[in-house]
Amino acid sequence: MDRVTEAFSWPFRDPEWVPKLLIIALTLLIPIVGSINGLGWMLASLDRLRAGEERLAPANLRYLGRGIRLFAVELIYAIGITFVALVIFLPAIALSVNQGQGTANSALIAAAVLLNFVGFGAITVLSLALTFAMPAIVLATDHGGVAGGINVGAVVRRSRTNLTHTLIAGLMLIAASFVGSIGAVACGIGVVVTSAYALAMQAWIIRSFEKG
Repeated sequence: MDRVTEAFSWPFRDPEWVPKLLIIALTLLIPIVGSINGLGWMLASLDRLRAGEERLAPANLRYLGRGIRLFAVELIYAIGITFVALVIFLPAIALSVNQGQGTANSALIAAAVLLNFVGFGAITVLSLALTFAMPAIVLATDHGGVAGGINVGAVVRRSRTNLTHTLIAGLMLIAASFVGSIGAVACGIGVVVTSAYALAMQAWIIRSFEKG
């Protein structure tokens, strides 16, 4: 994990990094399909790192089969977080609507506000937990398919094997996510280019976690 910060620089070691990132950036413009292919391309780049070749995978639309499993796993976890949020938010909404139709009860209003705070807190905590568990999720999915990726017990055990590595990898993934969003702030369409770069960063981060 001592080289994890090289995630920022490793894509530029590939002499063809410019066309590769641009092509992947263009594919990311395709709704859903682009995201699936991008995940597959990230995994293919991870394979190259495993082979000791610090070069990005070729840029094309041939990674759909590789990316669909990870996309499905990420979607399942996202649905799970959404379900937990709805379980908390729906009673809060019901209380708010009920209090808006008659004589307000301060205790019920306070309960609705509290539930909203709890809901936002739950979403924040679960989203952060998912980010820090993502390296283990990606590796579990890569080796065991969708069933491996959603095996929460195995994912948690792998994440807890070395909490320092999990923490570092999670923080680096947050940094990669920030880098991926810079394009939207800088020049709108540039977000797809920085998103492609962020995928390349993720490959290095996950490989560092795997080695660690």
